[in-house]
Amino acid sequence: MALGWWKKGLAALGLVAFGNAGVEARAPAQPKPALWRVADKDTTIYLFGTIHLLPENYRWRSPAFDAAAQRSQGLVVETKIDESNQAQFAATMMQLGLQNGLPPIEQRVPAAKRPALAAAIAKSGVPAAVFNRMETWAAAFTLLGNQFRDMDLKQEEGVETVLKKSFAAAGKPIGELESNAEQLGFFDVLPETAQRALLEGALEQPAAVRGQFNAMLAAWARGDVNEIARTFNADMGSSPALRDTLLRRRNANWAGWIEQRLAQPGSVMVAVGAGHLAGRDSVQELLKKRGVRVTRIQ
Repeated sequence: MALGWWKKGLAALGLVAFGNAGVEARAPAQPKPALWRVADKDTTIYLFGTIHLLPENYRWRSPAFDAAAQRSQGLVVETKIDESNQAQFAATMMQLGLQNGLPPIEQRVPAAKRPALAAAIAKSGVPAAVFNRMETWAAAFTLLGNQFRDMDLKQEEGVETVLKKSFAAAGKPIGELESNAEQLGFFDVLPETAQRALLEGALEQPAAVRGQFNAMLAAWARGDVNEIARTFNADMGSSPALRDTLLRRRNANWAGWIEQRLAQPGSVMVAVGAGHLAGRDSVQELLKKRGVRVTRIQ
């Protein structure tokens, strides 16, 4: 698996993240992340690709985006998480991710990685005995918190968090494409080899992926979807199980949801991880195959 997929993937797919995770990055003077419109005679759906974690005060909004948000009567995100109280989400993760009779956690990484694993477990504050009962994907999620705390991006600055606050303040409803359990369930069904790749990725040093993350963030901010597809989606090619489970299946589900939503009048903004809106397996490409017209407006 290419170095850095783990952090790039969670941020660009908009998947769940805990605490802080970041890189040094400067926003462009005139940001213009990609924005699309799907519409018929009485329905407008705006598609916006997000980054889940951003540096503090990172500028990403544009006049075109603000106009679309203003016209939208509601917001739909991948899954709703209360950032101020993640206990319910954590409980769901533990319900899915704890199991008896698993191999000890140290046996699930190569011998060369075991010192780093032991150090990460100690730093997490979670007893090693608990990690032994965690499915490998859940252990990876837990240890990822160490890396996030060692870096400088803030979850509260992430696009979804900012949008949820602004839509809620305007009294507009916020929906979700997946429940917490459904989203975590995609990890839960990954083959063990893919889960172990995630665990190894959670042991990488934050400095090792900053350059790659910066490049992806810059591409997102300037609306360079082709670059996102090249740098991010190509990384997923090294793990077909991850690509099929976390990208293709979910994109197909969401394309079906959008097609059905066109039958309901009104306007809504759908904000999902930018990785879902880039490349040949993107939500837009699937919609086009269904005969749905998609127009890029930024």
